[in-house]
Amino acid sequence: MGVPVAGCHCNVCYSKDRRNKRTRTSVLVSIHGRNILIDTPPDLHQQVIDNKIEKIDAVLYTHDHADHIFGLDELRIFNFQQEAPIPIYGSKKTISRIKKIFDYIWDNKAPTGGGKPLIHAHFIKAELDIFGIKIQPVEILHGDQTILGFRIMDFAYLTDCSQIPEKSRSLLMNLDVLILGALRFRPHSTHLSFSQALAEIKRFKPKRAILTHLSHSFDATEEDYFASNNVELAYDGMTIEI
Repeated sequence: MGVPVAGCHCNVCYSKDRRNKRTRTSVLVSIHGRNILIDTPPDLHQQVIDNKIEKIDAVLYTHDHADHIFGLDELRIFNFQQEAPIPIYGSKKTISRIKKIFDYIWDNKAPTGGGKPLIHAHFIKAELDIFGIKIQPVEILHGDQTILGFRIMDFAYLTDCSQIPEKSRSLLMNLDVLILGALRFRPHSTHLSFSQALAEIKRFKPKRAILTHLSHSFDATEEDYFASNNVELAYDGMTIEI
């Protein structure tokens, strides 16, 4: 839902600390002169403005839920500026869902109005090679749904995770940075809780661990508590060098 949550009057939602301003989750990976975006959340328009992002070369999708895909139309301006289509990558289920929800993009008879995104969609079947960059998809569970995380070199990104299958664990060893979803402190049927996320981090032993997809249960001003657990909380505009 993002933080602050609409209509909520809790201390976190009323916080003045910028680390408690958390729009819907995405991450931009800048590597070898390319910008690879993971997910297009509803807040993408403001995210690219606030972070001065001037190009997007490709998009990876973790799954097809609204908070991860509903900003896709915002890619349109990058088509105009780059004068090129943008490739997107996701599971067959995710791409099929995107094509259903955003059917006008692929409908040659649809009125364009102010234009529509020019998108080339690709199914993820195995390790990707995008612009010479090796990207390893990592299957994880989001409740009873299998979705994707991604490993790029020694960085891995797993959001909306409730369980990591054994066959995926070998893909997550020897990481410099692990970004892992942790929705709240109480258990949840489709997301890791804080304690569950900590247990996974202890198993993988990344050099640095960052929690994302955080609800307003998490107050970034309590930084000593999270630091003592060897994790950091993600926030809008956070930049990591690897």
